[in-house]
Amino acid sequence: MVFVNYGGGGYWFFQHAPWNGLTVADLVMPWFVFIIGTSVVLAFSSMQRRGVGRLQLLRKITWRTVVLLIIGFCFLNYSPRDGPLSWSWLRIPGVLQRLGFTYFVLSLLQTFWGQNQIPERAPQWRSAAQDVLLFWPQWLIIILLETLWLCVTFLLPVPGCPAGYLGAGGIGDDGLYPNCTGGAAGHIDRWMFGDNMYRYPTWKEMYLTALPFDPEGILGTINSIVMGFLGMQAGKIIVFYKGKNIHILCRYLVWAVILGISAAILSKCTRDGGFIPVNKNLCSYLCRSLSYVTAMGCFSFLLLGAMFFIIDVNGWWRGQPFLYPGMNSIFVYVGHSLLGFYFPFSWEIGFQQSHWELLLQNLWGSGLWVLIAFLLFKKKFFLKI
Repeated sequence: MVFVNYGGGGYWFFQHAPWNGLTVADLVMPWFVFIIGTSVVLAFSSMQRRGVGRLQLLRKITWRTVVLLIIGFCFLNYSPRDGPLSWSWLRIPGVLQRLGFTYFVLSLLQTFWGQNQIPERAPQWRSAAQDVLLFWPQWLIIILLETLWLCVTFLLPVPGCPAGYLGAGGIGDDGLYPNCTGGAAGHIDRWMFGDNMYRYPTWKEMYLTALPFDPEGILGTINSIVMGFLGMQAGKIIVFYKGKNIHILCRYLVWAVILGISAAILSKCTRDGGFIPVNKNLCSYLCRSLSYVTAMGCFSFLLLGAMFFIIDVNGWWRGQPFLYPGMNSIFVYVGHSLLGFYFPFSWEIGFQQSHWELLLQNLWGSGLWVLIAFLLFKKKFFLKI
């Protein structure tokens, strides 16, 4: 857990880690991307069983992606802290933009190479890995994409910076590389977007960085797709082993162990060391570095396995009250982004900010949105795209 003092006399709890490392807040969005991948497999499998054609699927995929991009560009660029929307600082990257593009790629993978069925009889060795072997074109594309990320990250020349630099720049690394924030990822984004990037990064005050850097930049899209693809693998296991709960839980555990060991090797079980540090900013709040993807993939398989055991196997819980925001997820997300700074969802906290007041404010705001989602459910109002 990382606690960061931002000069207000207290500590911000549930803030993202300034650069390397993990906090509770860093676990949320990777899980969301993971579940997008799982949902793509389950939804597309259902539509394909109903006879929905490939062309119709492509239309649906394209429409949903375009709507997500438009919402991200037009609605979520505004913040009360920035004043009226201005084209001069319009941010091109963004969370919904990243989610939309990730969904688009995952859906294409499922549409073109995700319709294989389980063979009735298969050799024992093949049966143990059929949910991987039957989708080798998807795996080949993902491996090529990750190879591209590794090559660009560690081999692309960045002026004035060492090859493969992964630090925050500024006063980090004893101030040796002040203009190298984000390494290759930051260099690419600054070349494409200029200063139109994320305006309130978690690392700027701590490392006194001067260069703009966007955690939802171009290069990070690759690892976001990889994170979602791990979720697709979880969905395939549910589809392939339907009714075989022990098989599903065991495979989730195996995947968690494999990914956890991979994360430990890549990071050497340290925060700032290792071959690739665990980092949320090198890619985005949605994917992070490769070691972050493997670490979050491990946690995601364990969490999904636990929920499957509690909800599907034993029926101890049906998902309430979180079921209701999930039915209107876009409405709740956009609503929070536009209104989250206003009363009654939040209020101005005194200069001496405390953990408990911040925690109470966040719980209160989240509870209000759960209540709103429940009322919309009762009124049978569902915002779908």
